[in-house]
Amino acid sequence: MSKGWGGGLSGHGCDFPIKRAAAFNGKNKKLDDNIFEKIISLENLFSAWQEFSDGKMKKADVLEFKARLENNIFELHRELKTKTYQHSNYTAFSVCDPKPRRIHKAIVKDRVLHHAIFRVLYQVFDKSFIFDSYSCRVEKGTHRAVLRLESFCQKLSRNNHKNIFALKCDIRKFFDSIDQDILLELIKQKVRDGSAIWLIEKIIRSFEKGLPLGNVTSQIFANINRA
Repeated sequence: MSKGWGGGLSGHGCDFPIKRAAAFNGKNKKLDDNIFEKIISLENLFSAWQEFSDGKMKKADVLEFKARLENNIFELHRELKTKTYQHSNYTAFSVCDPKPRRIHKAIVKDRVLHHAIFRVLYQVFDKSFIFDSYSCRVEKGTHRAVLRLESFCQKLSRNNHKNIFALKCDIRKFFDSIDQDILLELIKQKVRDGSAIWLIEKIIRSFEKGLPLGNVTSQIFANINRA
């Protein structure tokens, strides 16, 4: 059982977009069709902004984006529609949670788009994940994973009357180790919209190797890679 950013049990850093992504599903019964148009729709982009900006309104770059919000969203929509969109460079910094990690932060416009992509792709891929995958998923997360593990342990140990064994492991530098080409092929198995693949590849290739810790899209891409 791994944990943290790349783990199967943890919901670390994942709670803010997925509940709203689940609600989004009710309006989109045919998400496998015209995925690109659903991602870049103004409704989805403005909803993505609301999700992204929640709790960040004291940040200078977020306030600057908000000052020209409609212009910025409409410009992003135009760039996506005309396929002239280019992802920005990342700003890197380190955190400890509790072990040191290198985070890569994109500009606000890109991060809003990441949320817009997450909202749609979550509905396409979540149903294909196994039940006991608990990271970055609706009604999952660390606490439910612990309860599920406890239930398994009680059953297998016959209420602690029998010794059992569990394997606890982690993949070293999991996000760094993800092969972008393989990830894209996995995505193409469910996403047949060529324009959507163009955009998804833009996001994946915006990072030199693997996936960046810091993108909300990295959370669902990591789950797809594990599926």
